[in-house]
Amino acid sequence: MELSQDTKNILGLQLPTDPRWVDLAGKSLEEILTDHAYCEQKAATSCISLVQRYSDKEKLVMELSPIVTEEWGHFRQVLAELHKRNLKLGRQRKDEYVNALLNFQVKGGSEEDNLLDRLLTMAMIEARSCERFKRLSEGLNDDYLRNFYRRFMESEAGHYTLFIELAETYINKEKVRRRWRQWLEHEADIMNQLEVRGDRIH
Repeated sequence: MELSQDTKNILGLQLPTDPRWVDLAGKSLEEILTDHAYCEQKAATSCISLVQRYSDKEKLVMELSPIVTEEWGHFRQVLAELHKRNLKLGRQRKDEYVNALLNFQVKGGSEEDNLLDRLLTMAMIEARSCERFKRLSEGLNDDYLRNFYRRFMESEAGHYTLFIELAETYINKEKVRRRWRQWLEHEADIMNQLEVRGDRIH
């Protein structure tokens, strides 16, 4: 598959989303909106977890606190979109993509290594979400939903850079960048292995 230049330059992702995904997602709106809602909910709770775990890191606490509110607001927006379209919020599914990312986190490492991988996990999820939202904003047949996902794309791009910046605040920048390259390679392997499905964001 040819590497998308905008994907590579903006986010560093090694593989673009399979073009078939947008068409599948457009045919599964209830499922994709349901999955999106839960992604936003999990993003909020993950930020809460980071604040609780690293309450001694003032910049992290101050920067992530408003993200919690923003992500929960996103959950409510997606929920409202489901309601407006007379669609139902389905059950939360197992997130194979995120679980594969979590398996790549260091086990039993130093406090610094654990912090780094937790922040880079969040950055990776936001980066891929941003890329997926961009595809939806360009490829859906529904004009309203294209604009809807354009706004989400812009928000996720800001979140992605924030997690990288937070990592570089507390950890040597070269170490952050070296580990990020490893994450990018691992994420590409995950994307190669996962089935292309239109009922999920990742």
